Amino acid sequence: MTSLMGATGQGILWGIMALGVYITYRLLAISDLTVDGSFALGGCTCATLILAGVNPVIATIIAVGAGLLAGAVTGILHTVFDIPAILAGILTQISLWSINLRIQGGRSNVPLLNVQTIISKFVGRSGNTVVSTASPFIQSLGLTQSQASLIVGIVIVIIIIAIMYWFFGTEIGSALRATGNNEAMIRALGVNTNRTKLLALMISNGLVALSGALVSQMQKYADIGMGQGAIVIGLASIIIGEVLFRKCNHFGLKLLSAAIGAVIYFIIRAIVLYLGLDANDMKLISAIIVALALSIPTISRKIAVKNSYSEGDDSDA
Repeated sequence: MTSLMGATGQGILWGIMALGVYITYRLLAISDLTVDGSFALGGCTCATLILAGVNPVIATIIAVGAGLLAGAVTGILHTVFDIPAILAGILTQISLWSINLRIQGGRSNVPLLNVQTIISKFVGRSGNTVVSTASPFIQSLGLTQSQASLIVGIVIVIIIIAIMYWFFGTEIGSALRATGNNEAMIRALGVNTNRTKLLALMISNGLVALSGALVSQMQKYADIGMGQGAIVIGLASIIIGEVLFRKCNHFGLKLLSAAIGAVIYFIIRAIVLYLGLDANDMKLISAIIVALALSIPTISRKIAVKNSYSEGDDSDA
């Protein structure tokens, strides 16, 4: 039960990253590989600032700003210099490895064991976690690190989804969505698609960096390799959510499905580890989960087509 609670809390924070990936993968129809680097950028920036004595909330906001800049670099490479989006993302991701290492002063790992974070402010149990700033009410609840992560994550995800739902209903948000659907048409209407792409990449990586900042505070450390495979997790989360909500066309629920997909993904991982599989096999397991998630819609569609042909043959007979 404890491991499932931890997986759920971790999954909801990674769900913020999935929302960022949703913008580029589903709305913009590109795979932005900047994600692996910007996720670690958010965690490294936030952890370094917290250790320097910066308020965790301010440190998290600055980390989001760093993610916005990373997205802007990818966007400029893609829109201004006509570098393919996937290659532009790879270039930014590679450069972020060195940048993240410099941010952490040459250290590959930065611990946050004895400092206050956004998560620890809601933890009501003593132990390795500092609880000196937790209010008496929160301390009386006796929340664990996993429970606090889950509560903070749910609140932030709801706020983000509400803002995204509002934003993508505005004129500029609608133009951004239209850019992914039919770029030629929206350009013919006078919209600068380069600007919408740049904006989308910035928002996406800003959310990814926010996720990285919160995950680093939850796990009490930041590592330059913490974003490795983040794009795979993001894609898996989106596909899993779409499979579960495939009959729903409401945009708000589609956003929610991405976050829920991340939770389910981490629960599956926790169950697999609980069953005794080697932790070193997690990369293989993650790849299998993603492959299955990507295959299910295709298999379902082929079965539906086959059944429709079979029904047509029967009616003719």
